[in-house]
Amino acid sequence: MSISILEASKKRKRKPKLFGFHTFLDSGNPISPIGAFRDNVRLFLAECGDLEDYNVEGMPIWSTLLAYEDSSFVFPLYTIEENVKHSSHPYCDQCRCTGWSNHFVSKRKYHWIIPIDCDWNKPLQDGVFDLQTHLLHGLIHCNGFGHLLCINGIEGGSKYLCGREIMDLWDRICTNLRARKITVEDASKKKSMDLRLLHGVAYGHPWFGRWGYKFCHGSFGVREHNYNRAIEILSSLELDNIIQDFGGTDQCRGLKQIFRRYRDMSETQLLTLKDLLRFMLTVKSCASAHKKTIVATTSFTSKPSTSMTLRNKTMVKDKSVNYRRFSAVMAKMDSRWSARRLESAAEVIVNALREKKAENLGRGGMSRQEVRDAARMHIGDTGLLDYVLKSMNNVIVGSHMVHRAVNPATRLLEYTISELGDGSGVLQPEPETFNEPLPPATVEHGGDFYSEVVYMYENVLLNYPESELVALATQAILDSKHFVKEWPVKDEEDQVLRFMCQVMPSFVDIQTRLTGNSTPGELVMVPLHSTVLDLKRAAQSALRDTCCIMESMVVTEIDKMEKMEDGELLFGAVESGSEVRVRGYGIDSDSKLRHEGGNDNWIVKCECGAEDDDGERMVACDICEIWQHTRCHGIQDSETVPPLFVCPGCCSSLAPARNESPFMFESSDDLLLLLAPETDHDAGILL
Repeated sequence: MSISILEASKKRKRKPKLFGFHTFLDSGNPISPIGAFRDNVRLFLAECGDLEDYNVEGMPIWSTLLAYEDSSFVFPLYTIEENVKHSSHPYCDQCRCTGWSNHFVSKRKYHWIIPIDCDWNKPLQDGVFDLQTHLLHGLIHCNGFGHLLCINGIEGGSKYLCGREIMDLWDRICTNLRARKITVEDASKKKSMDLRLLHGVAYGHPWFGRWGYKFCHGSFGVREHNYNRAIEILSSLELDNIIQDFGGTDQCRGLKQIFRRYRDMSETQLLTLKDLLRFMLTVKSCASAHKKTIVATTSFTSKPSTSMTLRNKTMVKDKSVNYRRFSAVMAKMDSRWSARRLESAAEVIVNALREKKAENLGRGGMSRQEVRDAARMHIGDTGLLDYVLKSMNNVIVGSHMVHRAVNPATRLLEYTISELGDGSGVLQPEPETFNEPLPPATVEHGGDFYSEVVYMYENVLLNYPESELVALATQAILDSKHFVKEWPVKDEEDQVLRFMCQVMPSFVDIQTRLTGNSTPGELVMVPLHSTVLDLKRAAQSALRDTCCIMESMVVTEIDKMEKMEDGELLFGAVESGSEVRVRGYGIDSDSKLRHEGGNDNWIVKCECGAEDDDGERMVACDICEIWQHTRCHGIQDSETVPPLFVCPGCCSSLAPARNESPFMFESSDDLLLLLAPETDHDAGILL
């Protein structure tokens, strides 16, 4: 596939730009933008993208070729610029469902797409935004607010890229280009399990929480404190109490077996449901990595002789060791540090071990504390060092193998290193390394870990016996799908003044004045010697470049700076990093492209507490026209919404003595009969 992509670039008579997949946009590689997102994305396209000779629905496309460093394939990352004024979908459903309906409509949207493997060598087609098969589809408005729309890894359709690697790339794009807030709707499942519930209980956050995504907007009236309390309730369920509560049920025996098995396997106590689920998922991760290592080793080594086979069988039976590249181990671990920092810390640790080995003439090792102290001379982040040390066992860093074992004399954990055996491409341990202890039997376990996780999920989380509290906590987590990551705008120590400029609420923004939800401001950067007039012009330019309704706006004054002359210097008078509000004229108050939520003035007020559209199925009362959740009124998602619906409030006012539940009518005649005043039959029905 990669050859076809490169050949296509040559036919267009251009030299393709090729970037490493795992290092792209990491620590200033290849660009280090410092401005607002609207400016940074233009720099990105100029330096990292090649403009394609075709478009999609009139929208320009840039391609960036990424090479997977450890393999021989290249794949495209496409960037598409969508002009909102010419778009068939100018409003943003994702903004509306995550509480950003009040945001001004941005003039441009930028889509980042990695197609499915089989489409890497094909041009993008119309309707590309509607596909859910992309390995990656992210959208960011030119104001820096955006959404992760789709991510699919090895289990979602790719043969080459795992979800964690793709997510790392997306996070580097957002961080490097200085996005402000990115949301994601987590509806991911694995073997019928909702991962936001499973990972929420095991780790205290969803799968996306590894990259800093937190609760954003709950459905059915769920607030952040409800979500956090639900996580706490389920995570703290004690395993012994679970057995008592399941006593006498058919599931009790199965739960006892699972609890006993994993408690025996664990080196630490497993007391709560959180402890158990986290350990089970860790064991599954280690087992998967172990199997992949065996497959990789057998695929690259030749068939040994009979005598060698017998010798190897003896050694494996005793104390065998499998070595893996440290970079490969880190690629599959849950880490908040970048791969570059992890590998750098590993190199520092290896250098410390080499120096110790040279001093002791190759004898002895270093205790964990000694290694940590030596590495701290070069790295101050102790959390990073502890994380790397925990992972350094039977791994290869550069040309050295790192071993970890308990010293029988001191009973302390010690680290040692040795050179690679024969310098060939095959990773073979030296004879001395067979003194390492066996890996825990947990990794060798042949059972289906996920079947046991599913058993726990379905019985403990979804069907806990006679506990309304557990059921409510589970439902609250399942009703929390929208998560967000924020990159706060910070004032940096350079020769630039930064301000967050916001338009003052006025008659052109009645919605803001009524709801109190102000629209986010725009980041404006001016030189250190700038004047008040310079700030007005910079704010005007930023607002014109970002918002559709402000394309002709003229900034005339800045709040709380009315007494300052246009020629006065800002430095010393206004603090950098502060928020400023501007006024002016030229705002297009008649434009339909005002707010991302659209022009429909929906009123949402459901009995669950929801007062805004949360993306869930709703129905409007045919009398008061207020939208409410169908689920809250007993209408299942599989059922058809009735053609006529009257909410409980209107029912009470119309016929309080008849019923307090909502009325659902099959025809307008039934509704008219309800609305008709009660009269004598001889007098007739007045309509």
